[in-house]
Amino acid sequence: MTDAVPPKGRGPLARREARLAWSLLAPTVAIVSAVVVLPLLAIFWISFKPVGLADLRPPAPVVRESLRGDEEDLRVQYRLRNSSQDIAISDVTITDTLPPGLSVRTADDRCEVSGAEIFCDLGELEPGGRDEIELFVSAEGDPEAFEDDVEASAPDVTGTAPNILTNAEFTLENFVRIFDGDEFWGVLGVTLFYATVGTIGALVVGLFAALLLDRSFRGQGILRGLYLFPYVAPVIAVAFTWVILFDPFSGSANALLIRMGVTENAINFFGDRPLALIMVTVFEIWRYFPLSFLFILARMQSIPEDMYEAADMDGASPFQKFWFLSLPQLLGILSVLFLLRFIWTFNKFDDIFLLTGGNAGTRTLTVNVYEQAFAVSNIGAGAAVAVVIFGCLLLFSVFFFKVISREEGL
Repeated sequence: MTDAVPPKGRGPLARREARLAWSLLAPTVAIVSAVVVLPLLAIFWISFKPVGLADLRPPAPVVRESLRGDEEDLRVQYRLRNSSQDIAISDVTITDTLPPGLSVRTADDRCEVSGAEIFCDLGELEPGGRDEIELFVSAEGDPEAFEDDVEASAPDVTGTAPNILTNAEFTLENFVRIFDGDEFWGVLGVTLFYATVGTIGALVVGLFAALLLDRSFRGQGILRGLYLFPYVAPVIAVAFTWVILFDPFSGSANALLIRMGVTENAINFFGDRPLALIMVTVFEIWRYFPLSFLFILARMQSIPEDMYEAADMDGASPFQKFWFLSLPQLLGILSVLFLLRFIWTFNKFDDIFLLTGGNAGTRTLTVNVYEQAFAVSNIGAGAAVAVVIFGCLLLFSVFFFKVISREEGL
């Protein structure tokens, strides 16, 4: 009797199931590509382009039409300008129709007139250049009556110019600019401190809060709700509350410290180095520890009570029960929370921007993206910093998954 040999390849049923699975996944893949992949590719593309804020609008000829003079000097005037100061526009043309009652007497050499139809070929318009065309006309009646009609009919203006966003010109100038000097490395150091200390602090405080509320007692639900307040409150509200509370002139914190004799002069919590960085990191810990608290508490309540009862019978202390029983069970969720919170904190922008605006040594990479793109009007440099952020987080994720074992929940 020969041994049975399994069939090779996939049968018709398996192929049908595969097609069905891909058809069901197609909408999800399309949505993810539209929401995540395409913007990410656009950022990579722009990071290698010398793009400024003004370059987001492609170069175009801008025209203004008006009726000037009177009687023998009556003329239709077209004033053009190039919207770009750096790129020339070629094949510039104007097409317009005069309102009834106006007829062309003398036209510019670059224009062709056929009844009321006008076509002008201006050729190339230099970067930042201006041009002017005048057509002397005759009016049947009062010339002032035609002024509104002439200005109301906008002429059709065309022209071709290379678009810096879509052409084949690429450069490393943006990356050279952001890596040049010590400024970038200082910003990177601030970002790493803010993300690392903020993440670890949120996990530690969340773990401590979960340990406090892991027992049933009267008012437990109310206390859990209060713990969630920093996380569910609007960020703009809590940020301005902290700014007012620690204001050096009218803040309650400074008034209390002075009355207690801790300090003689008011402390500028969000304006002095390195105190400002410490304060925004403390704000990060305070605002986001409830997320860690919720996950850790849920995991702690799923640990079997038999383990703790056996430990009590063996005479284990509370610290020993936490260190040898609770903590090993929490390593998986702590690892996941550390990964997620580090990525979110590394990408955080609104908290620091609302508290300090990136001043006093609190400028992170995300704030640098905003400043490069909008304050300096260099979209390409801002995109380059965003690419650097993506690279840093990618390296961190690869290192994290290499170091943390899959037994810890990953």
